[in-house]
Amino acid sequence: MSRQADITRTTAETDIAVTLDVDGSGASEITTGVGFFDHMLTLFARHGLYDLGVRASGDLETGSHHTVEDTGIVIGQAFDRALGDRAGIERYGSAFVPMDECLAHAAIDISGRPHVSCTVPLPTGVVGGFETDLLEEFLRGFANNARLTLHVRLLSGENPHHVIEACFKAVARAMRVATSINPREQGVPSTKGS
Repeated sequence: MSRQADITRTTAETDIAVTLDVDGSGASEITTGVGFFDHMLTLFARHGLYDLGVRASGDLETGSHHTVEDTGIVIGQAFDRALGDRAGIERYGSAFVPMDECLAHAAIDISGRPHVSCTVPLPTGVVGGFETDLLEEFLRGFANNARLTLHVRLLSGENPHHVIEACFKAVARAMRVATSINPREQGVPSTKGS
């Protein structure tokens, strides 16, 4: 079973192409024009063990908002397509990730019902061209388009770089569990049957 997708999305603000192999090895080739965001997507691929290619260009002269949000949308669409009817997956995943003084937790239900709850207090600022409020914007675009429920919590931490990185790693590791194939699961993991 091939769990791969190629998605392209072009708007007046951004032009984004994503390739995804859910059953990859963690390889990535990321170019968004936002250095810190490239770093976050690289570690998302590595810790999720996804092969991920992202080529994004956007109106960075206005800030990185459109590029980050739209990239989240397209990566979410890629997961939605690659996972198909969700047959055989674990469905639920959860991960705690420490990073120095930070501890982040992510919990995921690949349910078909988009919802995001992000309790990650961050001061307003910019890290490597990435506005700190864009963590939640990325997660919302990703979860809504992957059609999953996502809860992210910061349990401790202050350094914005560490906080954002711990959150990306926690989401990646929770997704890795939720998207994994369970050989005992004979169909869609739901009592609804779909």
